[in-house]
Amino acid sequence: MSDKIDVLLYGLGAIGSFYAFILQRNPNVRLTVVARSNYEAVKNNGIFIDSANHGQHRFQPYAVIKSPSELAGPFDYIVLAHKAIDQDAVASQLQSVRASTLVIIQNGVGNEEPFRRTHPDSSIVTCVTWVGATQIQPGQIKHTQSEDLQIGLYLNSAVDSNLEESRLSTLASLLETGRTRFQLLSPADIQRQRWEKLVWNAAWNSTTALTMVDTQTWLHSSPEATSSTRRLMREVIDVGRACGVKLEYDLIDKLVGKILGMPGIGSSMQTDCKNGRPLEIDVILGVPVKKGRELGMETPTLEMVYALVRAVDTRLRANI
Repeated sequence: MSDKIDVLLYGLGAIGSFYAFILQRNPNVRLTVVARSNYEAVKNNGIFIDSANHGQHRFQPYAVIKSPSELAGPFDYIVLAHKAIDQDAVASQLQSVRASTLVIIQNGVGNEEPFRRTHPDSSIVTCVTWVGATQIQPGQIKHTQSEDLQIGLYLNSAVDSNLEESRLSTLASLLETGRTRFQLLSPADIQRQRWEKLVWNAAWNSTTALTMVDTQTWLHSSPEATSSTRRLMREVIDVGRACGVKLEYDLIDKLVGKILGMPGIGSSMQTDCKNGRPLEIDVILGVPVKKGRELGMETPTLEMVYALVRAVDTRLRANI
């Protein structure tokens, strides 16, 4: 690897911009970002972040582009922080962009497979993030104290294991220099973390988007609200366990207790619904539904919620 570490960040929303900030704190990182709706703002003024943990900063990426078609590459890392919508299309757009390692920072499960198909010789680092960040204006990010990241390998038998570990270690050093919270996990443990967050997202993203109320309002709207949410969580856990992921059923009590101990919140899916944007359905609801069917499992609550959210998404896409 040369003295400069070339990083491409695809998906310059709130989460992508936050990790762009973290990565550019490394003086040897040469950061290229793909910006779409906020292209003009970032190109002209850079990215401004107001963080409860890191203070206020404005920075200018090395290069700001509109489309992967403008890329020359190769890159040491491609960081994928876009919403997990139309994953196959994004993977296809990036297929010609060579990279040693892809870093996937997204909700859901099954996110890695489209990129494994298009980049069979690359390492994949898969991540679970809990970052409270909002893009309040194009190129302007507000970050709360919520900040954590788990990272681990999605193993590739075509790449030497020592080389994969080295690439993961280098990414960890970039995060450490960027002064963000993170943990290194084994391949099995990172998938468990992905599924645990999936249980959270499947419950709260779907119910808040379908009802357009916050979590407290939903759970207290009727006795059936809590019981049906718990059934939904259990079915997702059932599927994860059948896929070999070590999930425990007491996770349901923990997640319901956590949400009841918080003020009522919405979700990113609810926000997308309010703003008429396509919803992040497949990796949150579609994959567990598909896996359940493949395994011959009965998941009636999960399938009903998936069908309802899919109908909402169909309406939203028709109006774009």
